[in-house]
Amino acid sequence: MSTRNRYLQKFIQQDLNEKMVFLGGPRQVGKTTLAKLIAEKKYQEASYLNWDNTNNKKLILNQRFPSETDFIIFDELHKYKPWKNHIKGIYDTSKDDFDILVTGSARLNVYRKGGDSLLGRYFYYRLHPFSLAESLEIFKVPKPFTKLQFEKSDANAQKKLKQLFKFGGFPEPFLKQNEKTLRRWHKQRLERLVKEDIRDVELLRYLSSLQILVDLLPERASSRLSINSLREDILVNHKTMSLWLDVLERFYYHFRISPFSVKSIKSLRKEPKLFLWDWSQIDDDGARFENLVASHLLKLVHFLEDSEGYKAKLHYLRDTAGREVDFLLIVDKKPWFMVEVKLNDDTPSKHLHYFKERMEVPFSYQVVLKEGVDFEKDGIRVISADKFLTALI
Repeated sequence: MSTRNRYLQKFIQQDLNEKMVFLGGPRQVGKTTLAKLIAEKKYQEASYLNWDNTNNKKLILNQRFPSETDFIIFDELHKYKPWKNHIKGIYDTSKDDFDILVTGSARLNVYRKGGDSLLGRYFYYRLHPFSLAESLEIFKVPKPFTKLQFEKSDANAQKKLKQLFKFGGFPEPFLKQNEKTLRRWHKQRLERLVKEDIRDVELLRYLSSLQILVDLLPERASSRLSINSLREDILVNHKTMSLWLDVLERFYYHFRISPFSVKSIKSLRKEPKLFLWDWSQIDDDGARFENLVASHLLKLVHFLEDSEGYKAKLHYLRDTAGREVDFLLIVDKKPWFMVEVKLNDDTPSKHLHYFKERMEVPFSYQVVLKEGVDFEKDGIRVISADKFLTALI
């Protein structure tokens, strides 16, 4: 497998026939590689322009593009404050001359004021790290409200899962499979995230304290997030901590999953759970495994939204009595399936039974890291992760 086989490639290529495409995602997840692959496969003459390059910046501002080009990649353009109005002008005057792909390491659908001036002119995709299915080159899209279709588990799937568990899904450390590379990659990525990416876009004070927060969050991954606890550790006020967490989320460092609220259960309405885009930073095996599964599920949710047009959400369940299920996937405001994550415990969760009965969730899965598990009992399928994750995108 190589980084040249990414799951969004054909969908972006199709959408470029109609509108611009914006491609967001974490730093070093493979956005530029994917963009250049699309240029190679689909176009005769393509141009790559990076806002961080001085000469490229001049070309972008002056709108001086090669006359023969039929495709332009604008990379990190969101660092230019009025970038949306600028790209709107380029698109409106040149859409018949060349196609446009905009990539960036921040959420490109967030940086807007006074409404979205580009509404109707672009499709938005979020590129995720490698998942088990993608690493096995399984490219299939689960159909909402149907049973998940699993591939047959084999030694290769088990091997790939172990590699993902240890090295994460970002292309460089995952493909090199080297612990020294992973350590150095972690250090460089996090330094550049705070000292370059966030500094260039956000007007934040005390970046050194933000760096401390980045170092603290892996210890809190896969658990409910208390802003008060974090602010006390770093000695900042609630407003500042909330702002910093929002900024890190916009730059794809972490994501949060909120509790699901429904009339049939007395559910909690606060304290989202926090997960990292790079689960290889997490030391605890149980938290790392839960984060890995969360990332796979979020990848499916984002794909259903970005490519298929569904309104999909990922939640967790917890009621006032303390009963909890790790994940609930919602499509068009209706429950599709629940997932409880365990390292080795293959006894069906009583909490899965409880919420399944009261919420009428169509499908329930208990996913374990232990190999060779696959059975169904009382409507709950207990299944090894190396098989379960093959059903996701």
